[in-house]
Amino acid sequence: QGLGYYSRARNMMFASKQIMDDFDGVFPNKYDDIISLKGIGKYTAAAISSFAFDLPYAVVDGNVYRVLSRYYGIDTAINTSQGQKLFAQLAQELLDVNQPAIHNNAIMEFGALQCKNGNPNCEQCPLASSCIAFSIQKVKELPKKEKKLKIRDRYLHFFFISDGHKIMIEKRENSDIWKGLYQLPLIETMQTTHEEEIIGKQEFQKLVKKQTFHINSIKKTSHKLTHQNLHISFYEIKIPQLINKDYLLIEESQYSDYAFPQPIQKYLEKR
Repeated sequence: QGLGYYSRARNMMFASKQIMDDFDGVFPNKYDDIISLKGIGKYTAAAISSFAFDLPYAVVDGNVYRVLSRYYGIDTAINTSQGQKLFAQLAQELLDVNQPAIHNNAIMEFGALQCKNGNPNCEQCPLASSCIAFSIQKVKELPKKEKKLKIRDRYLHFFFISDGHKIMIEKRENSDIWKGLYQLPLIETMQTTHEEEIIGKQEFQKLVKKQTFHINSIKKTSHKLTHQNLHISFYEIKIPQLINKDYLLIEESQYSDYAFPQPIQKYLEKR
């Protein structure tokens, strides 16, 4: 909860079971076996292979992209499949197969400490005389990236529905954000929606089961994810009795026993 690594945590647990079931509880020491583990991609597999087992696989991270792009003057976007394939092939060709761990560490550190993203000190760089980007004065233009994916706006209406003692929560089970965490009852709309329209929706009526209700407060906040802007409204609602069997009913004071997404957790703590 709160770290933003929900899928990674699930992948780690799944991979640990794979290691127990498929590799007799011993972490695999071959690249093909390592990359077969849940949650491990090419970068992580190459890093583990070279650093842990000294296998000849080039690691390509942001630092490596930057060094190779500048040194060889490559303007192919690094966030495209073509660019990723090109730089992976180049990094592998340059790799010192006799010392892969030292080689990978050296180029990554060179990118982190010398060929930095912000203001690299090219005048003091030992590779300046042979660096193409430096010679054509394009250091700050490389590496290139294509424009980011369009940011999507989402409008989430959460309901803190209480009878004075208990509240309703549910577990997120779909493949959307925050999978496996708990949430308050939710209605999502396509755009900003007035409270009168929200409480008039059939989905809301199913929550209160035709009981009389009182809205104590409505609080609004926002939360930014990589490709999503979340516009969140919290409705605090009092009803005579919680009778909705589609939700988990817990004591108001017990919310800390459950893992919630960060914006809901903050709301519950401050209300």
